[in-house]
Amino acid sequence: MTARKPTKPKTKPCPSCKGSGEVSRPVRVGRKRRTVGQQAGMCLGCFGAGEIPADD
Repeated sequence: MTARKPTKPKTKPCPSCKGSGEVSRPVRVGRKRRTVGQQAGMCLGCFGAGEIPADD
């Protein structure tokens, strides 16, 4: 008999980052905290993996 192969857990793309693992965050500067641009940051929903566990 051969050993069983472990099955991979089912995953789906993260809805926050759409599977890329990165999200854009506003960059704020100055005393009035005005927004001057966007910066790429790690997605906190999937921790940069781009996938989340699929709920049955």
